[in-house]
Amino acid sequence: MYGYRRRWRRATYRRFEIAAWLGAVAVIIAVAAVVVQQAPPAGARVEAGIRAGTEASPLYEGGACVFDPCVQPIPSGAPTRLRIPSIGVETALQVLALDSQGKLQPPKAYEQAGWYGKGVVPGDVGPAVVAGHVDSRNGPAVFFYLHTLRHGDVVEIQRGGDWITFRVTTVERYPKDQFPKDKVYRPTPGAELRLITCGGDFDRSVLSYRDNIVVFAIMVWPRPAP
Repeated sequence: MYGYRRRWRRATYRRFEIAAWLGAVAVIIAVAAVVVQQAPPAGARVEAGIRAGTEASPLYEGGACVFDPCVQPIPSGAPTRLRIPSIGVETALQVLALDSQGKLQPPKAYEQAGWYGKGVVPGDVGPAVVAGHVDSRNGPAVFFYLHTLRHGDVVEIQRGGDWITFRVTTVERYPKDQFPKDKVYRPTPGAELRLITCGGDFDRSVLSYRDNIVVFAIMVWPRPAP
């Protein structure tokens, strides 16, 4: 008799223990579901960081934006000046056009650079083009040392009273009769810059250099403090 009661009590306690354990599990699952529903998706968290636009955001690494799209202030006005600190260049910018053969006309002044006025404006999305002479009969011109630029060098363009900063990615040289127009001028997902001048050997028969030097640079965000 007593053995039966003990077995009944143990079975009842076991059923109660199992029920309590299942109830606790159900509560944990319910709480987890609420947390998941309330937490914003990964995309929303990234979007919030982008809108904040601060260097403290995980979107930025070493002063450059890691993820696209990145919120950047839109420059306004025409580009007016160019400076390249590493080679001592600071110059006003002329507006350049194409000649009758569709080639970019060089600046009229050897000591000044120019930007292609009907192309991308420096700071806008796409490859903006800036050109300058390498030398003249009187000596070095504005882009004489352009070929010495290296990866990471700074190029700055003033636009609308503000300075836009680019960093050099590559410096390349091409024969003029093999100039890679598609590579230089094709659309880009961000704001980029192309600095172009002459280089290589000088052909005295046509009084011109045989090659072109092309510097590729990308806009930096956030911009370094002045």
